[in-house]
Amino acid sequence: MDFDEQLGEFFSTASLGKLGDTLATRYQQAKPFPHAAVDGLFPDSLLESLLEVIPLPDPHWRGFDNPREAKFALADEELMHPRVQRFIHKLNSPAFLAFLERMTGIPDLIPDPHLAGGGLHCSLPGGFLEVHADFNYHARFALERRLNLLVYLNKDWREEYGGHLELWNSDLTECQARILPEFNRSVVFSTSETSFHGHPDPLTCPEDRARRSIAMYYYTNSPPESRRDRHSTVFRTSTSAGNAASGAARGWRGTLGLFIPPVVLKLRDRLRARRSR
Repeated sequence: MDFDEQLGEFFSTASLGKLGDTLATRYQQAKPFPHAAVDGLFPDSLLESLLEVIPLPDPHWRGFDNPREAKFALADEELMHPRVQRFIHKLNSPAFLAFLERMTGIPDLIPDPHLAGGGLHCSLPGGFLEVHADFNYHARFALERRLNLLVYLNKDWREEYGGHLELWNSDLTECQARILPEFNRSVVFSTSETSFHGHPDPLTCPEDRARRSIAMYYYTNSPPESRRDRHSTVFRTSTSAGNAASGAARGWRGTLGLFIPPVVLKLRDRLRARRSR
């Protein structure tokens, strides 16, 4: 079965709808906020076909290198392989939206064709993302952000490589879930002012590996009177000893940045990415 046949077979309304009902209770009762980590949601061969055509970051990707995050992202569909484009379109399809609605209990979800903040994400060795609550408003469409989907693409990812997605309680005193970003593990979680998450500890994977994912965000056109106050991404510092250690590592990186021009650091990251391909 070729790639497009697999897409058509998997993204059928009937099969996805039943799966959404099966996951609903687990999702809606999860702590510290509604979420579900689903292994094998997609056929392995489908994601393997995507891996064949998703490169590691090159100069077309947007790089983030600051005390709060070190990662790369690509949201421009025109720079993605047609297979990736078609997969993303299916993640925005009515059948998949219905699956998400039945699982999460959030009605009338709206996809984002512009992939604002989403698309392809990649972190190289040493990469991290501080614990944060996501931006909650799509400025272009005036929509309220409600849901995140992360599809991990990391084959043979080991526990010692790190990169766990951490989910924290509302007062940031406890990490209540740690999710290893293994291949074909998908994480869906509700977006709110207290859905604090991230992978704050720098990656310790080998130089030829990277933490890769597809990130999709979904919205609703909520009545103005029920909307939350608008905000951009809100970074917070947790109180765990583990994060104190990772903070020290990032502090060293920040100090180094005082003496090395940013353009040199970006060039280093690009060279590292090319060596990893």
